[in-house]
Amino acid sequence: MSPEDTGPVKAESGDPGPTAASEALRARGRLLSLIRAFFAGREVLEVETPVLSGAGNSDPAIEQFHTTDQRWLRTSPEYPMKRLLASGSGDIYELGRVFRAGEAGAWHNPEFTLLEWYRVGWEYTALMDEVAELVAHCGAAFGRSWTVRRVIWRDWLGESAGIDALEAPVPAIRGALEEAGVGTGGLEGLDRDGWLDLLVSHVVQPAQDPGTMTLVHLYPASQAALARLHAPDPRVAERFEVFLGPTELANGYGELTDPAEQRDRFEAENVRRSATGGRPVPLDERLLAAMEQGLPACSGVALGVDRLLMTLLGARRIDEVIAFPADRA
Repeated sequence: MSPEDTGPVKAESGDPGPTAASEALRARGRLLSLIRAFFAGREVLEVETPVLSGAGNSDPAIEQFHTTDQRWLRTSPEYPMKRLLASGSGDIYELGRVFRAGEAGAWHNPEFTLLEWYRVGWEYTALMDEVAELVAHCGAAFGRSWTVRRVIWRDWLGESAGIDALEAPVPAIRGALEEAGVGTGGLEGLDRDGWLDLLVSHVVQPAQDPGTMTLVHLYPASQAALARLHAPDPRVAERFEVFLGPTELANGYGELTDPAEQRDRFEAENVRRSATGGRPVPLDERLLAAMEQGLPACSGVALGVDRLLMTLLGARRIDEVIAFPADRA
């Protein structure tokens, strides 16, 4: 797709037209069909779950939209999908719109398309491989391919930042950022995970080869609110992320199934939200009740469809692949 004939229409006041060119809109429809065909061939059931909920997402890093009657627009279909899993649904996926407040920019829109799926009885490593297979399946239809690499999070940061990020204290993490030329002034309020996130986004991700799909796994336990701890080393959890070059594409877990531990983690997140000036959100008691009844051992992952399409088309901004982004909605 060349910028000359398929780039976004420039936004003008009152302009009713889409920002994505017709070629990009057709490519979106094709990608959605490819995704559905992939799961149909593997007998994974497509489901639809509520967009509005009486419960919120307690993750301090995510802000939700809510209505005047205290209903929350979903940031992911995860909680109701897990309720379906607990009811015996088997393997499921959902392809739909989700919402996150305050997220706008070249790679973000407050409303975006998310693909989420769960595999019952699977280890997270098997699901990680399936993500790579799905991306390769879609990429082949667009003439794109990537070398696949699997790496442990601790080693991944060590390669680019030169520190043991699992053990390094904050001054060492800050020092690695400054050595890479990243300014750190005014960021004293960040906690350790905040510094690590900054290291990943400003040092590690930009160093990734555009021709490589990187499967990063075994994240610190403090960065995996809904993942099982890794039994051989409880300092890390069964979380993985998938990157296409420097672009973060998918985030997955070997899912936590213990309802008591999940409640403790939700409550701890709300405490952190309050400590940083955020608003605590009501916990999803229906999810916790379903987990009490029995959430089967499973692994799940969420993949950003808009970002995948951007990568397939070589787009530079998300409004090149969305008909009506937030400033034209």
